[in-house]
Amino acid sequence: MSKVDQILAHIDATFDAAQQRWIDWLRIPSISAQPAHAADCRAAAEYACKELASLGFDASVRDTAGHPVVVAHHPGPDGAGGEVPHLLYYGHYDVQPADPLELWHSPPFEPVLVDGPHGKRVYARGAVDDKGQVSMWLSAFRAWHEQTGTMPCRITVLIEGEEETGSVNFKPFVIANRAELRADIAVISDTGMWDVNTPALSTSLRGMVYMQVDLKAANRDLHSGMYGGSALNPINALTHALGQLKDADGRVQVPGYYDGVRDISSRQANQWAALGFDESRFLGDIGLSVPSGEKGRGALERLWARPTADICGIWGGYSGPGTKTVIAAEAGAKVSFRLVPGQDPQKVVEGFKQFMQARVPADARLEFTVFGAGPGLEIPTDSKFVQAAAAALAEEYGRPAVMTGCGGSIPVVETMQRELGLDALLMGFGLDDDQVHSPNEKFEVICFRHGLRSHARLLGKLGRA
Repeated sequence: MSKVDQILAHIDATFDAAQQRWIDWLRIPSISAQPAHAADCRAAAEYACKELASLGFDASVRDTAGHPVVVAHHPGPDGAGGEVPHLLYYGHYDVQPADPLELWHSPPFEPVLVDGPHGKRVYARGAVDDKGQVSMWLSAFRAWHEQTGTMPCRITVLIEGEEETGSVNFKPFVIANRAELRADIAVISDTGMWDVNTPALSTSLRGMVYMQVDLKAANRDLHSGMYGGSALNPINALTHALGQLKDADGRVQVPGYYDGVRDISSRQANQWAALGFDESRFLGDIGLSVPSGEKGRGALERLWARPTADICGIWGGYSGPGTKTVIAAEAGAKVSFRLVPGQDPQKVVEGFKQFMQARVPADARLEFTVFGAGPGLEIPTDSKFVQAAAAALAEEYGRPAVMTGCGGSIPVVETMQRELGLDALLMGFGLDDDQVHSPNEKFEVICFRHGLRSHARLLGKLGRA
């Protein structure tokens, strides 16, 4: 029996304990967005720190201006030195607020095991995002430690507590600790699979510009009978301008928006077409039936490789019960732009400002707030790390891993690439129906098991590389 086979057998024999550690961590309501849970965030960090320390890591909880960061180091096998790679595992212990609580079938921080179509599943806030996925590689570390007394590679662990609130203090922490955090590759499990039986590696990420625009006019709210027809209505003006954000074919009308955007290759288009993605089913699961977006583009191309623009919130005037005949003094909206590799986030920011200023009337005063501006990223698929991960997943699942794009953004990936010079290995095990950020978030136990075993396999392959 090979060493990796021994590790996998040990994982199977001790799986119940691994599952229980995952569940215990889920019980800590580490909601980073809510100050009342600051102590819970620290408790979640200390939980992970204690776990790593028990596995031979030099682990500590580091304070930031916000929630703490867990940092841990393992030197790898004795005498290996530079013969084995240095891996930086990243994850986050913080979770989204559980609201609205009344939509949960069970309390969000009292994890429950429930039967599902793929076997047991765990329902809890953070079940998959990201405590469940972090717990997989923590348990893979444990299996290697308990069977060999060490790790097969040099490992640094970085677990933050503000991912769900924009990682405001993460970038300064990384910059301040660059030398300590140097590694060869960042390993991240915060993405998904193609389906429950088909593993995936994400090889591109969309970036994002997120902005707020406020339109102000009169110096106070106005009676709509006395001023209607004469005074500028900010809600009318704002919605008129934002209504022109896309043309009839779904193309974004911001000046220079498509500068740098490249069409996918015919090879990539063929690979994605071969996946047999059923857009009708994809939309049907959320109660829709008609695709939206750029005309003339394939479904996966629109989701993974084309930029988008979406109004995420809009407000102004009276929205309470009954009537109030008022022309509001101001209105506002939040707008997100999902970017693909090649787009310049700052150019998009300036382009949106120009777009709005060209479409509002005199007396309209615009104010802009930029909450974030990060580029899309491409991850090289020919590195030994991606190849090792693909081989590990193929052995675990008995079929090749799909190389996918990711429509979402993981800002820390861009931070690590820019500040540490690290590419990321994005090996995730979530499913589309895990209800991430929604009530009744869940994670399939079979995905947790395969993810744990896949991480153990990856460590073995990279340890021999």
